[in-house]
Amino acid sequence: MKLSIGKDQLGDGLQAIHSIVPSRTTLPILSNALVRTVEGHVDLTATDLDVTISATVDARVDVPGAVTIPVKKLASIVKELAVGEIEIEVDQKFRTAISAGSSFFQVNGLSADDFPPMPEISGTPIVTMPQDRFKRLIQRTAFAASNDESRYVLNGLFFSFKEHKLTTVATDGRRLALAEDEVELSLDGTCEFIVPSKAVAEISRLVKGTGEVEIWVAQNQAAFNFKPEQGVSCRLVTKLVEGVYPSYQQVIPRECKERIGLLREEFAHAIRRAEIMTSEKYNSVKLTFTRDNLLITSNTPEVGEARESVAVNYRGAELVIAFNPRFLLDALEALDDEEVYLELTDELSPGLLKTNSPFLYVIMPMRLN
Repeated sequence: MKLSIGKDQLGDGLQAIHSIVPSRTTLPILSNALVRTVEGHVDLTATDLDVTISATVDARVDVPGAVTIPVKKLASIVKELAVGEIEIEVDQKFRTAISAGSSFFQVNGLSADDFPPMPEISGTPIVTMPQDRFKRLIQRTAFAASNDESRYVLNGLFFSFKEHKLTTVATDGRRLALAEDEVELSLDGTCEFIVPSKAVAEISRLVKGTGEVEIWVAQNQAAFNFKPEQGVSCRLVTKLVEGVYPSYQQVIPRECKERIGLLREEFAHAIRRAEIMTSEKYNSVKLTFTRDNLLITSNTPEVGEARESVAVNYRGAELVIAFNPRFLLDALEALDDEEVYLELTDELSPGLLKTNSPFLYVIMPMRLN
């Protein structure tokens, strides 16, 4: 194999795939990236056997072929090279010569035949949609997924395709985030699956603000093709979480007594300041709503207290409720709306955070001290 490739192109391709490479593995081949020429391009692929990422970059291919190269070594070499054009040549023993200007490296590679094959999902994608809208769905929900391995069906992001809508849901049992967008589906009926949190983290990293994303699903796997207007095209294939996702609609409050409009950034800053005076043991902030006023307080015996008033349009009876401040902030920081709405019933009922866009966030209250 022999090819020439730009430093920036190769660096961007390695950046897309390197984070999925396991730091420790009993299979040496998993520490390598598969480098394979494809019709004037180079495909770079890495896998941990659960998630596989492939990036396609432009190159001038003189002799086609394939090899696997230790990805961290290759990325370090590319990062430090001073010249923009890199030549790569591989001999029969998979020794890979890398040269750029006056710099030369030889890296011992392994046969491409030993690399796990890229999972194949063929047919028509379920949906093709703009990446910026897909990114918005992921950003607004993924943070609420559980990291408790004993509740494995909650260790991921739930995708539901039906009635020309894509809905994403995440919950850890104490909060639930839901967002949806209208899309053109290529299927009739319903398609639902759970993408594991590790794959969701990689998707969040790969999805850009321009271009399109295509989504496929087949049996226990899903594939995401990211096609930006400029830059590296990527494909991520992941195993899916097996199991039935909980009936999340049952935990969404149907009615509330009060609906309070809040300026998102002002509310977030006030909660963030109150959070300073909490501790691991006393991790709650109290919201007290009285006429045209919201009093936000936190009180920790071994630390101290914080108190702040925010003007709000509130006309109901006095209402006091406490929440985990980090749970509130996770949602507020994931949004970009100027105004949010907090719907409440009493101190024991779940709170509901909404926006004018299709988003809602259920958060369980904490016990009042």
